[in-house]
Amino acid sequence: MSTRIDLADLPNIDPDSLEPIDVDALVRSESPRHAPRILILYGSLRARSYSRFLAEEAARLLRWFGCEVQLFDPAGLPLPDEAQAEHPRVRALRELATWSEGMVWVSPERHGAMTGVMKAQIDWIPLSLGGVRPTQGKTLAVMEVSGGSQSFNAVNQLRVLGRWMRMVTIPNQSSVPKAFGEFDDDGRMKDSPLYRRVVDVCEELVKFTWLMRGRADYLTARYSERVESADETSKRVNQVAH
Repeated sequence: MSTRIDLADLPNIDPDSLEPIDVDALVRSESPRHAPRILILYGSLRARSYSRFLAEEAARLLRWFGCEVQLFDPAGLPLPDEAQAEHPRVRALRELATWSEGMVWVSPERHGAMTGVMKAQIDWIPLSLGGVRPTQGKTLAVMEVSGGSQSFNAVNQLRVLGRWMRMVTIPNQSSVPKAFGEFDDDGRMKDSPLYRRVVDVCEELVKFTWLMRGRADYLTARYSERVESADETSKRVNQVAH
């Protein structure tokens, strides 16, 4: 879905303060101008899932900023190594990861860490597919929700994973404490400094995605890989684990 949503669907936004992205300030004239493609992952299967609510709120904002957004529903995704890569849900996730130019990862904090649902999704995204890295050079924003006081354990772990996946993780992040009090009965986030931080994160992600697009290949090019052929790279990064 790429249609920019109306401000009427963002009731907690101050329309005089929300500014469209100045694309010309971020990209070269020859750079691609299609809508940035953003994939959102969230880490809960609950019917009333605050991480899903936050993910949906981010999706609305990103669409207003002109992005094409896809949310991946983790229901039915097998545990890593429980199934083959040909499993329909695994294949769907990997196709979206390849399609995307940036991602948002939203996890609940459970026992001081991200959830297993969140980690399983990331674990199914490989570092390499036939020598092509589906996450390298793509942008990433990280967010978390928690039932208690504000914590940053989950977002810190997500940052580590983003770095491991060779993604460009933006400086800003969101941590929503006592999430049960931050969303209304319809799952919409209430106006607060916490909501405004979510807007900040989405705006920054879009800017970094525009900035990276068209430059990612050059910025992530490495000497060590230039001395290898594509076949050699594929063999090295796709070794069978024993």
